[in-house]
Amino acid sequence: MNLLQLKSLFVQAGCTKLYAKPLAENDNSKNQVYFAGAVEALHVFPSRKIFAENTKKKGPSFKAVLNFGWLLDSGEVAHAPGAQLILYSQYPEVRFSGFLDRCKAGPSTLMADRKRAKTFPAEIRRQLVGRILFLGVTTDKRVLGYVAAGNSQVTAEFNSQSFSPAFVVFKDIPLPRIAGEEESRERLIAELRRIHSLGWIDSKQLDSSGRIDPCCAQNCGGLTLEAELRIPKNSVGEPDFLGWEVKQYAVANFERIESAKPITMMTPEPDGGFYFDHEVEAFVQKFGHANRKGKADRWDFTGRHYFGKVCGTTGLRLHLVGFDSVAKEITDANGAISLVGDSGEVAASWSFRKILEHWSHKHAKAVYVPSQRRTEPNWQYAYGHKVRLAQRTDSLRLLRAFVAGAMYYDPGIKLENASTAEAKSKKRSQFRVASKNISALYESVETVEV
Repeated sequence: MNLLQLKSLFVQAGCTKLYAKPLAENDNSKNQVYFAGAVEALHVFPSRKIFAENTKKKGPSFKAVLNFGWLLDSGEVAHAPGAQLILYSQYPEVRFSGFLDRCKAGPSTLMADRKRAKTFPAEIRRQLVGRILFLGVTTDKRVLGYVAAGNSQVTAEFNSQSFSPAFVVFKDIPLPRIAGEEESRERLIAELRRIHSLGWIDSKQLDSSGRIDPCCAQNCGGLTLEAELRIPKNSVGEPDFLGWEVKQYAVANFERIESAKPITMMTPEPDGGFYFDHEVEAFVQKFGHANRKGKADRWDFTGRHYFGKVCGTTGLRLHLVGFDSVAKEITDANGAISLVGDSGEVAASWSFRKILEHWSHKHAKAVYVPSQRRTEPNWQYAYGHKVRLAQRTDSLRLLRAFVAGAMYYDPGIKLENASTAEAKSKKRSQFRVASKNISALYESVETVEV
């Protein structure tokens, strides 16, 4: 086995990305594999679910369960159902664990703990020095692993070459291209260049059956762009286009694309508080207000809610329960983003687990596309020649953005025919950020001419 053959095995198994990390002596089945402060690993390696855990010894942590298997030399995959990533929030750092649990054909010798390794013959012990861990990601959200022995041909070739850093301790290993397939970034930019060249585009939306319908609502700028990208109207918590989340926002001038205009980043429903325990109608009637534009028998729950400040329209204050706003670290894995009244009652809350799971699945990479709208001769949109590509985010950046006032809660919840038996509600819990502040959420924001 050489490095090229190994990369081909990863491609044949469905991997589109491959990363590698030299393993230290402590990187083993007992001590776990150390990913340093790579909170981003929760975004790079897709998980099936995330849950919170607090312990006296190790403090608050989040565990992300992986769909993981070991890639064998034969090309087969040995499933490892116990594999998970653990985020220790107080450091913060991520470790890889459980990768040999209930796995019949994993690299148990190469990943043995130090006590067991001491019992191995000298020839085997030499294989443990300088090991390389490879982790590949497939299009169907599996993670595949391979450990190369320290004295192997794969390791010798890896050490003789120079690879670009991916994140913290990982290197980015280029994979052979599948014939006819372009890189996702290149395809994305090419599509945005085509859409920009179209000029004014009739407002529209694409439904799940592939049908194009006209669109005349405030959110049609995003729906029209998604329709051009062949993305059906949806609320699925996954990236939109080849792993990129697509965000559209309005500007007055295509040369000045950083503005105070808000961008809706996510719309998760609360999983705690009065909102969760009762019907939305009861929530709006208790915490909302009569419509201020004269619409009869309608109640609204609206207003920008910033960290630590009382919202003038609702009287509620946004808190980060379980997050130290000074040290900027999670102190309770069971904490939450909460809307709290003067009496201490929690009107609505979003657990850190829910927010982390949503954010990690959808926002690892995002493109921000400026737009303009006109309504005459009919409702149309145009999209700018400059876009911003944002990469490398994590849950701690998100929570810190709330503390800094960059991210805020800005709901659009309403209740029509409120006093009748036909009362009709609309749920819209929006977390938003001003266009000019998106850099608070990412390590890298690059402006690109399409």
